[in-house]
Amino acid sequence: MCSIMAWCSKSADESTFEAALDKTESRGPDDSRIIRTEGGLLGFRRLSIMGLTSEGMQPFILNKCGVVCNGEIYGFKELRDDLIKKGYSFKSDSDCEILLPLYFEYGVDCFAMLDAEFACIIYDSSNDSFIAARDPIGIRPLYYAYDKDDNMIFASEPKNLTGLCKDKIYPFPPGCYYKDGEFIRFCDISKPEELIKEDLETACGKIGEKLISAVEKRLVSDAKVGFLLSGGLDSSLVCSIAQRKSDKPIRTFAIGMEEDPIDLKYAAQTAEFLGTDHMEVHISRDDVINALPDVIYLLGTYDITTIRASIGMYLLCKAIHEKTDVRVILTGEVSDEIFGYKYTDFAPSAVAFQEEEEKRIRELHMYDVLRADRCISVNSLEARVPFGDLDFVRYCVALDPEMKMNRYNKGKYLLRHAFEGGNYLPDEILFREKAAFSDAVGHSLVDNLKDYAEKKYSDEDFEKGCSKYTHARPFTKESLLYRDIFEGFYPGQSHMVKDFWMPNKEWEGCNVNDPSARVLKNYGASGY
Repeated sequence: MCSIMAWCSKSADESTFEAALDKTESRGPDDSRIIRTEGGLLGFRRLSIMGLTSEGMQPFILNKCGVVCNGEIYGFKELRDDLIKKGYSFKSDSDCEILLPLYFEYGVDCFAMLDAEFACIIYDSSNDSFIAARDPIGIRPLYYAYDKDDNMIFASEPKNLTGLCKDKIYPFPPGCYYKDGEFIRFCDISKPEELIKEDLETACGKIGEKLISAVEKRLVSDAKVGFLLSGGLDSSLVCSIAQRKSDKPIRTFAIGMEEDPIDLKYAAQTAEFLGTDHMEVHISRDDVINALPDVIYLLGTYDITTIRASIGMYLLCKAIHEKTDVRVILTGEVSDEIFGYKYTDFAPSAVAFQEEEEKRIRELHMYDVLRADRCISVNSLEARVPFGDLDFVRYCVALDPEMKMNRYNKGKYLLRHAFEGGNYLPDEILFREKAAFSDAVGHSLVDNLKDYAEKKYSDEDFEKGCSKYTHARPFTKESLLYRDIFEGFYPGQSHMVKDFWMPNKEWEGCNVNDPSARVLKNYGASGY
C-alpha cells in the first residue's frame, strides 16, 4: 500500500499538507515526498513493492506534469513496451511510471485501459488542472473534500482530510475519473451489458480459468508475499492456486479466539493438505475489546459487520507485520458479493438475486473492500484481491442469475464445482458451509462485543443515544457503541458509509436485527 494526496490550491500550505499526509504514514513507511506544482501540492508516502529502487519513488514528473498512484497495474510491461515504441523512456521498474505517458497518449481514456486496482491523481500542467481516478471496484481507497475556499482535496483516507476540509468527506466513486469539476464514470463493472447464458460445465470451466489467472498475476512482487487463510472456501482456493504456482511452501496465516477458534482447525487442515508454511495467532477477549477504538479509527466506519470482521483481520495483520518479513497479502474478499451469502439463498427470484449482486458490488468499497484495505495497510502491508480481478468479476456478474442462485442445496456451488475433481482442496474444505469471518474466528468474538455494549448502556441510555442520530440510526446497543466511537473520530461524517451492511430485509426470512448469518434459519452447521 501507499498513501497519496493532492491539495488543488495554489495557496496550499505545505506544512499543513505534510502533517495531514503523515496521518497515514503506516500506508507508506519507506519514504515520503511532496512536490509543489503550479496548481497545488502532490504528496506520496511509499511502501516499496514493485521497483524497489529510489527511481521508483513518486510523484513521477514528466513535462512539468505529475502523478501519484496507489495501485498495482497488471500487465504493465506490455503497456510500457508499447510506450517505448512511441518514444518514451523509463527510469524504474515501477508499474505506476507508465501512467503519465499513457495519459499523454490517450487522455482520460487511459483509465479504462488499465487492468489494475488503483487510485491516482494527475496534475496536468498544460491546462493547470488535476485529474483523479479510481478502479472500478474501489479496491484502492480515495476520498475527497473541499477546503474553506472550495478547493478540492484528494487523499487515500478520511483521516488525511479531517482538519483540512470545511464540511463533508466523501468516498471517491469507483470506476470514475474526476475532471473539470465533474465525476465521469468510465466503467460500471456491476452492470453487465448482457447476461451470459452458458451450460454449467462451460461456465465453471471459465470461472476456474479466470480465478487461476487472477491469482497468478497477483503473485508478481519484488517484496515477499503471504496469504490470509481462514479455512473457508475463498481463502483456501486462493492459497491452493498459489501453492501450485510456487516451487516452495507459501506462507499462510490464520487467527482464532483462545476459547473457540472455529476456523483454526480448518485452516490448519488446509495448510497441511497444501504443505504451506503456516502460522496461527490466538487472541483473547481483552485483545478484542482493547482493539475496538483503534479499529474504528483506522476503518472510518460504524458498520457492524465491517467492525466485527476487522478486529480479527487487524490483529492477524499486526502479527504478520511484527513477526515476519512478508509485505504483500492475498485475501479472499469479493467472492461473497459475486456468488452469494447465506441470506441470498432467500432471494425470491433470479432477477432479485442479480439486483442484489449488482448492488453489493457497487457498494463493496464501503464495506469488505474497505476492511481489507485498512486492516492490512495500517500494518504497512499491501492487499491484493484475486476475486476482485476485473476480468473475473465481469464474467461472473454477467452469468445468468438462474445459474448463480442456490439451486444445488449448496451455496457458491459454481465456484466449488469449478475446482471439484482437481485435487485443489479436500472435499471437507471445498464443500464446507459458509461461515462469517467474525463468527468463525470464534463465536465468542461477537458475543464478547455484544456483552461489552450491553454493560455500557442501560436501556434508557440506549434510547437516548440512538435519538442523537438521524442518518443510519443505531438499532442495537452494539451498533450504538460503534457509532459513538466513530463520531469521536469523524464527527458528522456518517454519510461516508451508505448504511449498515445487512441482509435484504424485504426478502422473506431476512428481516433480522443482526448482520450475522448465525441468526438466519439456514445457517445450519456453518462454522462448526
